[in-house]
Amino acid sequence: MTTSHETTTLNQLGHPTAQAEGPDSALLEKVPNPQAGVRYLIRFVCPEFTSVCPVTGQPDFAHLVIDYVPRDFIVESKSLKLFLGSFRNHGAFHEDCTVRIARRLVDLLDPEWLRIGGYWYPRGGIPIDVFYATGAPPEGLWLPDQGVPPYRGRG
Repeated sequence: MTTSHETTTLNQLGHPTAQAEGPDSALLEKVPNPQAGVRYLIRFVCPEFTSVCPVTGQPDFAHLVIDYVPRDFIVESKSLKLFLGSFRNHGAFHEDCTVRIARRLVDLLDPEWLRIGGYWYPRGGIPIDVFYATGAPPEGLWLPDQGVPPYRGRG
C-alpha cells in the first residue's frame, strides 16, 4: 500500500486535472516501486490511442501495448493516461508517437527493460505497426505475447 508520504509529491492523482495541450507539456509522474528488487513485468494497454496526421490533420488510431520491468520507480497510471490522451490533437507520424512514448517512459523511470508495440489502424489501406525496445528482455522473465492479432480488422 502506498503511504501518504509517497503520494504527497504527486500533482495529478487525487486532484482534478486538465488535459495537457500536447505531449511536450504533459506531466508524467512516478512513484516508488513497492516491489523494488523483485523482477516483474508491468503492462499497460491503450486500445483507443489517438493522434492526428501531421500533414492532413486526419485522426489516427492505435492499439498500444507497453511492457516494462521496473527498477526503483513505476509510472503513476493517471499521469500515463493523461500523457497518452495528450496526443489526441497532436500531429505526428505513427513512428514518432510510438517511439516518443517509449523514450519518455525510459527517461522518467530508467526501467530494467521496456518495449512498446504500436498497432496502428490503416489509413490509405495500409496498417503501420511500430515496435521499440530498450534491448533484449531480461533472461528468465515471463513475457506474454502482446495479444494483438495481425491486421484483419484487429479483432
